[in-house]
Amino acid sequence: MEKKLQQEMRVLLVDETFERAAMLKQALQAAGWRIAAHVSSSADLPGLVAALQPDVIILDNESPDRDTLEHLCVLGRDLPRPVVMFTHDNDSEKMRAAIRAGVSAYVVGAVQQERLHSIMEVAIARFEAFQVMRRNLEKAETQLADRKDIDRAKGILMRQRGWSEGEAYQALRKMAMDKGIKLGDLARQLVAMAELLV
Repeated sequence: MEKKLQQEMRVLLVDETFERAAMLKQALQAAGWRIAAHVSSSADLPGLVAALQPDVIILDNESPDRDTLEHLCVLGRDLPRPVVMFTHDNDSEKMRAAIRAGVSAYVVGAVQQERLHSIMEVAIARFEAFQVMRRNLEKAETQLADRKDIDRAKGILMRQRGWSEGEAYQALRKMAMDKGIKLGDLARQLVAMAELLV
């Protein structure tokens, strides 16, 4: 998530209760946040986020339901955003389910204006930290997959050409550089071709 000034950050507010939403909007605006939109249902949350591109999502409801959590899972996969959930449900299992679904801050009880700024900042910081861990994990998984494919491709070249491991690796590197592609991608292509010819 790119760094923005708080005044530029846009909030999508999801709250089915008009009175509660009005109080929350007032508290957000007083704390310096901009309201991108207020909707009463999370039914099309991924679609709304795609259309509105908010920086933060606030869900204010009595209790997180299964549909909302499913929408949050889709959102976390496709359009990740910091999510703050205000609720009156302190059931620990629902709390865990919400966190697994991508909620950055799960706040039980009435919204207190003086705490709103710090809640939002903590949610954004937790979201950003999670995104860094997620990218690092994806990078590590890609590197591991590349390493396995490169080893398989080296093995194929060693068997077919009678090369040493070093010679096979150098040949792969040269082919990848000549084709302008990543070594792992070239290795996958070579392995796929070898499997077709078996």
